[in-house]
Amino acid sequence: MKDANLKAALTAFAAHAPRFITESENAVYEVQTANGKAALRLHRPGYQSEAAIRSELWWVQALANAGVSVPKPIPARDGALIATLPDDRLASMVEWVPGAPYGVYGEPLAGTGPEQEALFGRIGQAIAQLHNVTDTLTLPPGFQRHAWDSDGFLGDTPFWGRFWENPSLTDDEVTLVQRARAVARDRLRVFRENGADYGLIHADVLRSNTYVDGDRVTLIDFDDCGFGFRIYDLATLMSQNEGLDNTPALQAAAIEGYRRDRPLSDEAVALLPMFLMLRRFASMGWIVPRREHGSDWVRIYADRAVKAARRFL
Repeated sequence: MKDANLKAALTAFAAHAPRFITESENAVYEVQTANGKAALRLHRPGYQSEAAIRSELWWVQALANAGVSVPKPIPARDGALIATLPDDRLASMVEWVPGAPYGVYGEPLAGTGPEQEALFGRIGQAIAQLHNVTDTLTLPPGFQRHAWDSDGFLGDTPFWGRFWENPSLTDDEVTLVQRARAVARDRLRVFRENGADYGLIHADVLRSNTYVDGDRVTLIDFDDCGFGFRIYDLATLMSQNEGLDNTPALQAAAIEGYRRDRPLSDEAVALLPMFLMLRRFASMGWIVPRREHGSDWVRIYADRAVKAARRFL
């Protein structure tokens, strides 16, 4: 991160005292403003266009206005929601939300089994609320977000990259993945033709993006949001909670919580393992150009995807 970009972003949003939090797609800083803490985001160059970021912020603001617990965008000094930095990198800022992530990936979840199930029920309900409110909105002209549809997951140029070209895959693994890819494309087509619930989704309901404050659940980091199958939000929730002793109970609780506020077809639930595999495939492509995370992760993501493909087939 160039200091000039950070300084320019702080100036644009009248913020100070930055504390680095994380960097994945965006570099995120906790900052201080006249109204308290906020999250300053310096967007990864080339990942999302200015129009796409503006559309994300519009959606999140609309959700917040309707009572959904999400981090509201905070405008810059000039009233704009996006600031352009010296090297043309873009910056935005959102409210700091109360609470903390309910867990860290790879570490045991806190609480008893019943407490965990109650939490997953609330998360499922929060996802349903997000989908319900979204369906009441009229998107503005020029609204642009990518699609997590069949092409976005499995086409010739998937949104997160040609995952079957992950360099750590063996020839046999490529064959397996390509077979699973073909079967999944056919099932997605049938699912869509059968009237699958499809619309704007968060698309990244990970532990780190799900804040809990008492009984309140807040979804953050809408950077990957787009148009997609609603069941995918439940798949991303479960993607970091596979292989636990109580995974089936947590999944059932999330589904039950979702169904408290929104219908969810048995067909969609039956396809949840496939959508988990699609997440594994997407992540296997996502990691390749991001090797700053370490070359071992290229193979780790491939292992997860191959295992998911074997289970699927």
